[in-house]
Amino acid sequence: MYPIADVTRARDFYENKLGLTLGSHGHQGEKWWIEYDLPGGGCFALTNFTQGTPSASAGGTVAFEVDDLDAWMTDLQNKQVEFKSGVIDSPVCRMAVCLDSEGNSILLHQLKKKPT
Repeated sequence: MYPIADVTRARDFYENKLGLTLGSHGHQGEKWWIEYDLPGGGCFALTNFTQGTPSASAGGTVAFEVDDLDAWMTDLQNKQVEFKSGVIDSPVCRMAVCLDSEGNSILLHQLKKKPT
């Protein structure tokens, strides 16, 4: 779950830029809970019910696995998404960090194929 400040802006980012599928969601007045169904099961949530402030340095980062990191980076950069890193290469994956519309960090990672 990530805290959000602007519900409309955050939904636009996650639905139209990242292409996540809207799941359960609702509100009580101006306070929202929004879930996005993930392809492998589970969900990712956004809310402004908490007192949390969106931050790229809050100590935790959501990671989304992608099939083609380079294609995702190009697409998101074309949509004016800010990246905090270039490609980071590790023994098991390639990854890059971008910011959502609220300032929370997102790690995109592409697993490397295991040797057979």
